[in-house]
Amino acid sequence: MFRHTMLFLGYELGNVRRNPAWAVLGILQPVLYLLLFAPLLTQTTRSGTLGEALRMFTPGSMMMIALFGSMFAGFSMINETRNGVLERLAVSQAWRPAIILGRVTKDMLVLAFQALLVMGVAVLMGLRLSLAATLLMLLLMAATGLFAASLSYGLALAIRDENGLSQIVQFFALPLTLLAGMLLPVSLGPEWMQTVARFNPLYYSVEAGRSLFADRLSDTTIPVAFGIFAVLGALSLAWSVRSLGKLAG
Repeated sequence: MFRHTMLFLGYELGNVRRNPAWAVLGILQPVLYLLLFAPLLTQTTRSGTLGEALRMFTPGSMMMIALFGSMFAGFSMINETRNGVLERLAVSQAWRPAIILGRVTKDMLVLAFQALLVMGVAVLMGLRLSLAATLLMLLLMAATGLFAASLSYGLALAIRDENGLSQIVQFFALPLTLLAGMLLPVSLGPEWMQTVARFNPLYYSVEAGRSLFADRLSDTTIPVAFGIFAVLGALSLAWSVRSLGKLAG
């Protein structure tokens, strides 16, 4: 099982090495937001400093990568389904879950690499991070990416159409972004928005990220976020593996 997963992971990482443009382009939007949008938020913080604005905004920009980068991961699977590649893999002697696990692991590693780059830019701009906060944030990004990528693969196997998947992702992207407080904290919005935001899983990951960046490592938002995405990641992964089994059947 482990060997098959590593084989598919190596294959997927090879594709990334041969075509790194998507991984690089995936961090351009968060970096541009950091450079151009974060300085505008200094007046919304208590101290009015760029460092505090970065502590508030950087976790949200990182979750943009986890959402937009991972949710579009299923497009390559649709193409492989259309060409018959995925069916041949699914009926081969390979351990079937390894086909999904290899891809999801690749997505999590790419997310971690992108997160390091974004945090590096934020540090150059004046953000200060502890080692513990950095490591926990990388794990939180990986957990969020596990859910988003597995969900994308499950949707790709269910819909098998690029236009349909694109419409679903774009329809949910904006409300999920705003209700997670990625651009601005939800606490600045009306009470009804704060209530609705609590039904958005990404809200908890953003709030946990802000707690980590503020070095509040004992804050309850951190274990809550990890717990939510551990459950959602396991459910979405199981769904995508089951959908792959239906494809083989």
